[in-house]
Amino acid sequence: MIRAENRVAILLHEGIRGIYGKTGLSLLRYSEASIVAVIDHQCAGESLPQLTGIQRDVPIVASLTEALAYDPDVLAIGLAPSGGALPDAWWQEIRSAVVSGLSVVNGLHTSMASHRELKTLLREGQWIWDVRQEPAELSVGSGKARELPCRRVLAVGTDMAIGKMSTTLELQRASQRRGLRSKFLATGQAGLMIAGDGIPLDAVRVDFAAGAVEQMVMRFGNDYDILYIEGQGSLLHPGSTATLPLIRGSQPTQLILAHRAQQTHIRNCPQVQIPPLPEVIAVYEAVARAGGAFDPVPVVAIALNTHHLDEITAQQEIEQTQITTGLPCTDPVRFGADVLLDAAIG
Repeated sequence: MIRAENRVAILLHEGIRGIYGKTGLSLLRYSEASIVAVIDHQCAGESLPQLTGIQRDVPIVASLTEALAYDPDVLAIGLAPSGGALPDAWWQEIRSAVVSGLSVVNGLHTSMASHRELKTLLREGQWIWDVRQEPAELSVGSGKARELPCRRVLAVGTDMAIGKMSTTLELQRASQRRGLRSKFLATGQAGLMIAGDGIPLDAVRVDFAAGAVEQMVMRFGNDYDILYIEGQGSLLHPGSTATLPLIRGSQPTQLILAHRAQQTHIRNCPQVQIPPLPEVIAVYEAVARAGGAFDPVPVVAIALNTHHLDEITAQQEIEQTQITTGLPCTDPVRFGADVLLDAAIG
């Protein structure tokens, strides 16, 4: 795992301005480790805060060779390209990192710890962490998380990659400031890299997905008053299989709905329209309750992603969303998560 004392370089080629850099950008925003360089030939020499809004003074360099000047000891792969395949030139940078003595954090589906050449290059003290590994000793879900005394707040969404992880991490930050006994539970590769534990839900066989979530929630549910469960996917997305196991496995007590302001269709499936938010809320609450098989679970607030809007427009969208849904709403990354926390514990 990445520790606070590590010096991390993030491989993020074409991910700052592109669409496959979510993992690396999440590390930059939330990791407690010292990030010493970002590798992105497209943006080399530019200002990370100006490009991303992330207030972290980290140099952007063009190659692994340049990043070595900043003395990293870990290379984190911050990219999640479609299909998980890295271009050969980027693969060679990973090989060079290992040759140079760096450990590797790998969030891709393809294992690197078992890669024959990389294994032979590792020296004492070096390691490769393949984040997407199915946990051991899984069983099918049983719904027993409903017996836990803690609140279980699950982020759900109208689409993928719209801020479910950020919402739960910001809720955890707000809770820590208030001295609450809370924990963020990671369910994706970026969340795992940040938190150091959790489950990579998309690496779990579908029959055991709800059981894996349940196992994680039961592990921590008696030790904390609030669990913030990182959401994945969307019930609206035709290719998503993760949201239902999260609902069944965690048996949430509250849901928070994440939505990208002004988005009307699923990003990668433009033929699929996003219904009005009150209808989306009704769908999530109906699925969670399952006709009375499970306890009612309310959507208590809206986390609105306004990253693409200026501040005045963002505030207008938040106000309109509050009127439309009748629920508290804010952009937790931009304005803090206290509004959402009040709704979750109120």
